[in-house]
Amino acid sequence: MAKRPKARPRPRPPAPAEGAGAVKDAVPPIEDARGWVCVGVVGRPKGLRGAVRVASHTERPEDIAAYGPLYDRPDGRSLVLTVREVAGRTVVATIEGVNDRAAAEALARTRLYLPRAALPAAGEETFYHADLLGLRVDRIDGACLGVVRAVHDFGAGDLIEIERPGGAGTLVLPFTRAMVPLVDIAGGRLVVAPDETEEDDEEGEAE
Repeated sequence: MAKRPKARPRPRPPAPAEGAGAVKDAVPPIEDARGWVCVGVVGRPKGLRGAVRVASHTERPEDIAAYGPLYDRPDGRSLVLTVREVAGRTVVATIEGVNDRAAAEALARTRLYLPRAALPAAGEETFYHADLLGLRVDRIDGACLGVVRAVHDFGAGDLIEIERPGGAGTLVLPFTRAMVPLVDIAGGRLVVAPDETEEDDEEGEAE
């Protein structure tokens, strides 16, 4: 979920709205054409009894288990999680039927999906990553900068990664109200007001 703060972006995963918000993501939540949303990714096991670390993309990490069974792919096998610990954006969880380390290791890198209909409506200034990915990015003066390729959070706030046209590289900007004054999901675009020095720096790196 993405929630856009007034000054700095703050990490949040799955949720939609209009304007900009904070975003959460190491692996961005992805929505496929049938309306399934990736809300987490299984990581390394913890211990010998089947517990796993899960990178959660829900606004509160522990809520990854709050919307019912998860699925290892859209329309795939259901997985029932119980959250045992929370550490930042990662939870330690047990999965029904997974009782040893070997079974837990077999699930590493598994994406966890929910049907979009199972998720709550987003609040004001919040967005599902799936709604942001692929949006056209226009500058405030009307020039097109590219499309949203990914949403990241490395601990200091949410960032949008913009893929420039014609293979001209990428541009990363903070997802704040000041930087992103307009998010128009229905219109398929967002508007940014990048600082000129940031653009110059990015162009210099691309060269």
